[in-house]
Amino acid sequence: MSDKLGDMRKTHTCCELGADDVGTEVVLMGWVQRRRDHGGVIFVDLRDREGITQVVFNPEVSPKVHEKAHAIRGEYVSIKDCKA
Repeated sequence: MSDKLGDMRKTHTCCELGADDVGTEVVLMGWVQRRRDHGGVIFVDLRDREGITQVVFNPEVSPKVHEKAHAIRGEYVSIKDCKA
C-alpha cells in the first residue's frame, strides 16, 4: 500500500496556532467537524485530539486551494497545504 501523504507530516496540532502564525505555511491533520460555505469564503472546523481550529478558504487568497475545499465534507480527513 502506498503512503498517500508522502513526506508530509503535521507541523501543528489544532489550538496550537496563534496570531504570530498568520501568513506561515502549516500542515494540520484531523477530521472536519463542520463546513460552512458563505457564498465565496468556506469555513472548516478541523478537529483533532487537542481541540478545534477554524480553517478559512478564501478564493481571493488562493483560488486553487479554495476550489479543492468545495469537496470537503463532514468527517473528511486531512487538510493540507493551507496558510494560517
